[in-house]
Amino acid sequence: MKYLIIFMSAFLLVSCKKEQQTVSGHKPSDSAQVVQDTVKAEASSDKIAVGTFAFPKEIKECSCYFARNKADFENEKYIYADDAGKTAYMKLDGKRQAMNLISSSDMEVDEQLNKEIESGDYKISVQGKKIRGEEALLFEGTIRIEKPDGTVVTLPIYGECGC
Repeated sequence: MKYLIIFMSAFLLVSCKKEQQTVSGHKPSDSAQVVQDTVKAEASSDKIAVGTFAFPKEIKECSCYFARNKADFENEKYIYADDAGKTAYMKLDGKRQAMNLISSSDMEVDEQLNKEIESGDYKISVQGKKIRGEEALLFEGTIRIEKPDGTVVTLPIYGECGC
């Protein structure tokens, strides 16, 4: 009887064992799974829209103002203007912006024009070289506009600074 119980126990133990299936070519996967988010953020445009505007009424005395080229300058289609002090004006992405002038070079001493402007959404750098100086100083150069997302636009400028 004792042998019968041992034999039956061993038989039950072997018969209850789970059968493992092996699948050839199957590689075990990592327990971490990457889920792709289906919500997409609105992509920013590849460019910054720089609009033209008339000379700002806020500017009363000395100023610098620039257009894309000489023809636009003569037709008073400006893309940049500042009060030669602390405020710069531009029309960016369809909105007129009044921005803080961070730094400006002394144009009377140097042949180079350098200005740095910042607002919450834009960082602007104006660089130019004096091409003529009479009552007003005439400049040609570039304006570089940068957004926090890394979008950058560089445009040629033509304009003057004076009182």
